[in-house]
Amino acid sequence: MSDAGIDGLATAAAAERLVREGPNELPREGQRGPFRIVLDAGREPMLQLLLAAGVLYLVLGDRAEALVLLAFAVLNVLMVAVQESRSERTLAALRDLTAPHALVIRDGDRRRIPARDLVPGDVIVLSEGDRVPADARLLEATDLEADESLLTGESDPVRKVPGHGGSADPRPGGDGSPYVWSGSMIVRGSGLARVSATGARSEIGRIGTSLGTVVSAPTPLQVQTRRLVVVFATLGIGASVVLAIAYGLSHGDWVKAVLAGITLAMATLPQEFPLVLTIFLVLGAGRISKNNVLARRSAAIEALGATTVLCTDKTGTLTLNRMAVARLRTDGRELDVSGWGPAELPEAFHELLEFAILASRRDPYDSMERAFHVLGNRFLAHTEHLHADWVLVRGYPLDHDLLAMSQAWQARRGDRYVIAAKGAPEAVADLCHLAPDQIEAIRVDVAALAGEGLRVLAVARGTYDGPDWPDSQHAFDFTFLGLLGLADPLRPGVSEAIQACGQAGIRVAMITGDHPATARAIARQAGILAEDLLTGIEMAELGDAALATRIRRTSVFARIMPEQKLRLVRAFVANGEVVAMTGDGVNDAPSLKAAHIGVAMGGRGTDVAREAAALVLLDDDFTSLVKTVRLGRRIDDNLRKAISYILAVHVPIAGLSLVPVLMGWPLLLGPIHVVFLELIIDPVSSIVFEAEPEEDGIMARPPRNPKSPLFGLALVARGLLQGSVVLAAALTVFLAGVSAQHGEDAARGMAFVTLVLGNLGLALANRSLGSSGFRAAPRPNASLGFVLSATLLALVLTIEVPWLRDLFGFARLGAGQIAASIGATMAGVAAIELIGAGARWVRVRPVSPRMHV
Repeated sequence: MSDAGIDGLATAAAAERLVREGPNELPREGQRGPFRIVLDAGREPMLQLLLAAGVLYLVLGDRAEALVLLAFAVLNVLMVAVQESRSERTLAALRDLTAPHALVIRDGDRRRIPARDLVPGDVIVLSEGDRVPADARLLEATDLEADESLLTGESDPVRKVPGHGGSADPRPGGDGSPYVWSGSMIVRGSGLARVSATGARSEIGRIGTSLGTVVSAPTPLQVQTRRLVVVFATLGIGASVVLAIAYGLSHGDWVKAVLAGITLAMATLPQEFPLVLTIFLVLGAGRISKNNVLARRSAAIEALGATTVLCTDKTGTLTLNRMAVARLRTDGRELDVSGWGPAELPEAFHELLEFAILASRRDPYDSMERAFHVLGNRFLAHTEHLHADWVLVRGYPLDHDLLAMSQAWQARRGDRYVIAAKGAPEAVADLCHLAPDQIEAIRVDVAALAGEGLRVLAVARGTYDGPDWPDSQHAFDFTFLGLLGLADPLRPGVSEAIQACGQAGIRVAMITGDHPATARAIARQAGILAEDLLTGIEMAELGDAALATRIRRTSVFARIMPEQKLRLVRAFVANGEVVAMTGDGVNDAPSLKAAHIGVAMGGRGTDVAREAAALVLLDDDFTSLVKTVRLGRRIDDNLRKAISYILAVHVPIAGLSLVPVLMGWPLLLGPIHVVFLELIIDPVSSIVFEAEPEEDGIMARPPRNPKSPLFGLALVARGLLQGSVVLAAALTVFLAGVSAQHGEDAARGMAFVTLVLGNLGLALANRSLGSSGFRAAPRPNASLGFVLSATLLALVLTIEVPWLRDLFGFARLGAGQIAASIGATMAGVAAIELIGAGARWVRVRPVSPRMHV
């Protein structure tokens, strides 16, 4: 392989290699195509029951009904294929959003590209928090350490150094290696590396097959749904077998007995539950992505409706993350450099800005460090205070015990090293070993700047002769240079979003590493209660029980280290809260995993944080998270509406299949009638209810109790009771038709019209769980309008077209008979509304003091 130099590959050469080598991705099962979707649909029990019924009708010599059942089976498969194809397209779009990216040098420029487009020979840029996108050999490295536990099982990070040595057949693991491996994590430092292997040829590619067999545990919602399906399927199959035996013994016609059993099985089979769950969660994730939030785990969508606490950082989430230096302060002098500011920077402030830049990365991605460079380019561009020719020789990162970082530079001339430090004012003051009166004066200045909502950093200057570098920054002799105050305005809409959270019973807790005065000022601007503030130092002195008690009244946390976020999350969880937690760094990953909903930053977040999180804020905006909570409540509501409807609509179908046999009446329903109804039920339960707009006041009610199941007893009882009303209406119409001597076929037609219209009535009644279905009528739902129109048209054709009427076993219905069916339906819907009103009254009425125990 020819060496493309540190400038990396040329774009044209990379494109050629991509064609030759293939994409940089592991072999995985691809997106299901139409043929696979149809094949999977053909394995469903409902289709198999239809085919069995068709065979029996052929045995009976009824070819027309057999062909119609076959046509219905094809139509059913097509409907499922359309719905699942839509889900597959949504999943494919979400996979594109989740696809990892890599920072690569092409044509001498750094650019971020999809990791799948990497090729051998590419030069990649690695930083702390990145997942290594391909196997590579280091060209440059600064304090680089990698977590290779995914490949080796060893949890301790290993040190990486550039070099040309190594074994002929290198493997992951071991300190001092020049190789980095696809799938490992950079936990410290930075570097450049040349890609050596991609895709299936990488080390992780060799074990890709075993990784692809890992199956995620089912979510609580999936567990509840499966339990519901098992219960109803068991009852339905058992009842179907008993019905077939009873009919055969009583009538002696075992073919019709089997048909009766198949009809009841089709009527009770809860095939819609898994379909609805899949479609709601997939399409829900698609809706959430339109709010710039990526749902990586479906369990997060379930938990959104129950969220009680949103823990958010300040910078970049509540604020715009557009840091700009607003104040400089040194030797008792202060300068306002916000806005247009002065035309020139007074000499007294030159050194302060010079060392702020030296304490920052040369090519910064942190907004604060970028602000220093912007100000330096503005005021120091033609002075001796910018040092493009100096070489960075050592770095001391910020750590838990010292909130300051230092960088050591070597000038092109001279033997001494220059040390630049920046960090929290109290930490930098400690490095400078200042006298108590000097420290107190700095505290006063810091409080004044922080009180204006500015983030305050201190800067110090030091020198070192070498040659051996000390382990601690305290070994250097530092001189305190001054303070910088940085402004970062609130994002538009943050105050309104926090107010909406308060109305929804969701508490917002701000967690930041900033000075307490800065945190309090920003919190007040955002509308977060800030009177009771807890610092990281105070938090360290509290036990777990005391901390859990303290945070019940505290919503602002300042000077918090990333490691302390995990303890805060656990304390909130111990208090029974459902916690959503934002984070962006490597050290935030444990707290993101511990929260019920971990939320990573998509813009400035690290790969480690994103992979630990359940949600990713693509725009790092707090308002997007609040919109997602709102949408999560809508999904939660609509899923319960769909389940209530499915339970309700199966009761009259099962009842009309079972009661006639038990009472010795002629069969009311056959497979063809059930299939007709299923063609209504499937789109209503999945497409219509998924598209249902949110309820009025959805963010003006408390979160759902996380301990209550989504499919609780009240919801099941509601559905069964509603279905019983429709069953009673259909049976009443049938008996009325028989007693009026209209004949069995006319009575069957009247009962069927009542059943279909009752089905639509159930869909309308379940559009709202907290109010009357009539109040939900004005809410637009194009899918509902289409299904209603198509159903009514199909019903009219069924009772008016002679050959269809004969196929369904109906007699021609007169106006009076149709009116009777419509009247019975309206009476049933009215009864359902009265039942709902009574249930709502019981739920909201005040409890008498005598009822307390």
